[in-house]
Amino acid sequence: MSSEYLESVKKQFAYYKMLGDKTIAQLNDEQLFWQYNPESNSIATIVKHLWGNMLSRWTDFLNSDGEKEWRDRDAEFENDIASREDLLEKWNAGWQCLFDALNPLEPADLECIIYIRNQGHTVMEAINRQLAHYPYHVGQMVFIGKMCCDSSWTSLSIPRGDSQAFNADKFKQEKRRAHFTDEFLEEKEER
Repeated sequence: MSSEYLESVKKQFAYYKMLGDKTIAQLNDEQLFWQYNPESNSIATIVKHLWGNMLSRWTDFLNSDGEKEWRDRDAEFENDIASREDLLEKWNAGWQCLFDALNPLEPADLECIIYIRNQGHTVMEAINRQLAHYPYHVGQMVFIGKMCCDSSWTSLSIPRGDSQAFNADKFKQEKRRAHFTDEFLEEKEER
């Protein structure tokens, strides 16, 4: 069970990274920095926050508190990313840090206790915490992307009006054990 859990969470994190990648790719530079109002976050700001959180949570994951002393969470919400390149550098660095911490984990590690702001979590609980947090923000990015692109948005899931055809194709296939992200991640690898 534990090794299947680790493989599943790696696939889910990769899936949400892919949704963010595809959102960023559809937007022009101006749209990456667009804010609905002064109290809302742009995609660039969300990326900066995710980057800061990922570096803090996943650096020295099993050994030090997930809220690092060097993290400046409030500064993550200051929109000072200067370019698409800077945004992509932070986006990819955060995810790389996450996968570098996840990939060597063994099933026995899942019950180890780690701390975030001095609150003890099993490794599994800490992973689940981030697996809820990151998709929340990636969903915000997708929503902003859809607003910016309007009718030129390319759907990242089943496009409107295609549910019946999508389901018909799925039910033509034999029942099998599969992870819901497999087809999306395989599609990405083929490109």
